[in-house]
Amino acid sequence: MRIAIFGAGGVGGYFGACLARAGEEVGFVARGEHLRAMATTGLQIRSPLGDFKLDRVRATHDASQLAPVDLVLLAIKAWQLPQATPALASLLGPSTFVLPLLNGIETSTCLEAVLGPGRVLKGLARIVSRISTPGVITHVGVQPTIVFKEPDNTTSTRIRRLRDLLENAGIRAVIPEDVDRALWEKFIFVVAVGGVGAVSRANVGVMRQVAETRGLLTEVMEEIYDLARVRGVNLKEDTIPRAMKFLDDMPADATASLQRDLAAGRPSELEAWTGAVVRLGRESGLPTPRNDFIHSSLLPLERRARGQVKF
Repeated sequence: MRIAIFGAGGVGGYFGACLARAGEEVGFVARGEHLRAMATTGLQIRSPLGDFKLDRVRATHDASQLAPVDLVLLAIKAWQLPQATPALASLLGPSTFVLPLLNGIETSTCLEAVLGPGRVLKGLARIVSRISTPGVITHVGVQPTIVFKEPDNTTSTRIRRLRDLLENAGIRAVIPEDVDRALWEKFIFVVAVGGVGAVSRANVGVMRQVAETRGLLTEVMEEIYDLARVRGVNLKEDTIPRAMKFLDDMPADATASLQRDLAAGRPSELEAWTGAVVRLGRESGLPTPRNDFIHSSLLPLERRARGQVKF
């Protein structure tokens, strides 16, 4: 299968490398020093599951050079989506479909509005990984998993084909009972850990150890859980206990990408995460005071990263 990895960071780089190692025809859309390293010396994966290296990688900043493809794995940041959509469209052939792995709950709807119906699946990734140096992806923890289904929650032929493709590459592939439930379950987790982590500037180990921040994490999750239920998502009653159990099993030094981006002065996914909770809460008539506080507290950092304020 011809596959484009649109965004070759910690998530896209890892999954794309696994697919290429399995013999699929994979091209990477990347940028900057990471792109230059991939194009000249290849792509190296460091992982508790085993290290490996791809000596030759097809990598480019121009997505159209890879077109047409059968599948696009979209692994960029949510705030990059509007600028990336034209390049993403250049990859499409008659039967190309897109699997977004962004952390958010509105991605598939936004993409379908531009790319047209039938093009976009609903999906998410579970992995803790990052670019450690240009050309090197380090998988820190969590079993690498991709969860996906058709937008109408059905299991089509292409969904089954995709499951086989991923599993052949050593990637855990999950077709969930309810894809919207799966998306909101991850959303609850990443928004809480990212927001509380960015405000407290603490890693996962500290946040779960300190009673006050652990309590705040739970309260943030409860607001998002209530929002999902109001918006018709059939979440299970044990959603938050399971999220906290997942948190307790994570490496102690783990942090969310939102926290790392804001700390480094980079634009983050604040508006697609906590900002979306605040906005959808207002639309639904549901107060979200803890998320409101986190959003307001982090906005100056976000706007400084975007050059909108100086301090």
